[in-house]
Amino acid sequence: MTVAPTADVDERAVIGAGTRVWHLAQIREGATIGRNCTVGRGAYVGPGVVLGDNCKLQNHALVYEPARLGDGVFVGPAAVLTNDEYPRAVTPDGRLKTGDDWTAVGVTIGEGASIGARAVCVAPVTVGRWALVAAGAVVTADVPDFALVVGVPARRVGWVGRAGHPLTAKGDGVWLCPETGAEYAERDGVLIPPAGPDGGPAPVR
Repeated sequence: MTVAPTADVDERAVIGAGTRVWHLAQIREGATIGRNCTVGRGAYVGPGVVLGDNCKLQNHALVYEPARLGDGVFVGPAAVLTNDEYPRAVTPDGRLKTGDDWTAVGVTIGEGASIGARAVCVAPVTVGRWALVAAGAVVTADVPDFALVVGVPARRVGWVGRAGHPLTAKGDGVWLCPETGAEYAERDGVLIPPAGPDGGPAPVR
């Protein structure tokens, strides 16, 4: 584990082996960050947030509690994972709100998914495994596995493979990854990935 001198890492946080925390990042109490992660300059990880192994939080990414991120998740520069469904600084009678006046709700990001620069995921959405949220998108509804979503509010415009490249339609519900040659099948709006002998991506043919 490597922590920059200017980073603020609470002693109650758990940081996995091989993880690097860069300048001015803040990791709050009770957060758990897996192995071999990168937490960029100025990034924020809230209390009790959980990151899997091999995650990347780019500079100034903000991950508010109680977010849950699977293994291999990418969160782009200045992206935000929110936690307040009905944000207000004050109560209806004008009193400044405290932590007791609201219940935090989290964003869930599945394995291998990527959140583009300056995208916003509005809690309590779930972004599926290996999905790709385009830069600047605002996610207000759940995103399926392998979906490519863009815009405000975000909408699905295609599929992506494990390599992150948009898939090309071959017809009859078959989608091809131009990077790896792997073929995916679409059934009833769900993308089914190829499976190799170990349950991972099928070998390139």
